[in-house]
Amino acid sequence: MKQKSLALVMSFFLISGLLSCKKNQSGFIVPVDYYKLENGLKVVLSEDHTSPIATVAVYYNIGFRIEPADRTGFAHLFEHMMFQGSRNAPKGEFDRLISYNGGINNGSTRFDFTNYFEVVPSHMLEPVLWIEADRMGGLDLTQENLVNQQGVVINEINGALHNQPYGGFPWLDMPQYANENWFNSHNFYGDVEDVKAANLDDVVNFFNSYYTPNNACLVVVGDFEPAAVKEMIKKYFSGIPSASKPAEPDITEPVQEREKIFSKADSLATTPALAFAYHMPEKNSPEYWAMGLLDQILLQGEDSRLYNELVKVKGLSGSVDGGINMALGNMHNYNGPMLWTGYLFYDKVITADTIMAVVDRVIEDVRHKQVDKAILDRAIVKLRSSFYNDVDDFFGAGRADFLACFALYNDNPEIINSIEENFKSVTPELIMKTAEKFLRPENRTILTIIPGK
Repeated sequence: MKQKSLALVMSFFLISGLLSCKKNQSGFIVPVDYYKLENGLKVVLSEDHTSPIATVAVYYNIGFRIEPADRTGFAHLFEHMMFQGSRNAPKGEFDRLISYNGGINNGSTRFDFTNYFEVVPSHMLEPVLWIEADRMGGLDLTQENLVNQQGVVINEINGALHNQPYGGFPWLDMPQYANENWFNSHNFYGDVEDVKAANLDDVVNFFNSYYTPNNACLVVVGDFEPAAVKEMIKKYFSGIPSASKPAEPDITEPVQEREKIFSKADSLATTPALAFAYHMPEKNSPEYWAMGLLDQILLQGEDSRLYNELVKVKGLSGSVDGGINMALGNMHNYNGPMLWTGYLFYDKVITADTIMAVVDRVIEDVRHKQVDKAILDRAIVKLRSSFYNDVDDFFGAGRADFLACFALYNDNPEIINSIEENFKSVTPELIMKTAEKFLRPENRTILTIIPGK
């Protein structure tokens, strides 16, 4: 991932906030104007005149889940390549355009998408649209740039994983242990040898296959006039040709029928660590919404049941953390099999069995006894707060994230305005039914980190 420092001039706008929405009986309505260009590019506009800034986000429907089988980390490597210059903007010009005008830009690779976004004063919206279109239409793919970014990614892998205690735990480790399908279970951050083996033909083919307008979504959030922005988008993006997309691989995950238990040695770790993960229900199913509330009841915050029992009552750890799509997003911005994961660190005098006995007792309670309405109502309040915090995150980038993902995966960014109602429709009966089916030990993977070689 590539990070640019935040310009001081933007701090004022953080205070004023970006979530300018209409209100109805059920909550807030995010403005959504959705359409498509003839080349297949999906476009979502969300007008907001709270502050004189605009956010541009481009999401490509390609993440590390479906990268080439012999090129682990390739999607991540290519994210870096997108900052190496384009047809009319040589290397460095993209960053200068943004930073010299008081803005910020970034990019990331996730399970199912790679995204790029810029936050700028609203009068700079047109130049940003132009330069995003320029790299979508013609990235500068050279051997020199490839070698340079291979070195950057390898250093990032070594620094974040190999030279850090608990490197990759559990966000990178757990999918590899819990899943069976290679697309869901490989080392998506990248094996060093695979990153080294990538060649220029790989890069060119990847760009031509996935970085096309008919495999992308453009979102603009903030202070703009829709008619003018639509003309800009037509001017800069409509001439980029679409392309035939590769066949989508099968990313389905078989039902887990037996509990999996693993341990992993970590020579840099000083204390043991433990993670547990359960396979999630199918996305957007009734059980999926129930799992979002179970996450709040069991794991999120100091009032959660696991925190209460493991930290406050038993004192087995200083904290317990985790969630759905943990460390790589939220429960809405993915499109495939997913895990609900919890993890903690503990003293050597404590055993993993002791911890899991407490976890089992807490989870078995929700599997066999309905939560009362007061607990469910509290979970909905917590989840609502978390959801709107995500939507309002980072000068409009949070809202753009929801809109882009719902456009890419559901062809319907208006889903953002029905999320709250979906959670409110969950009943105590559905909560227990979901916990009984999905929080069973046979659907679980346990991973412990053992200090030492």
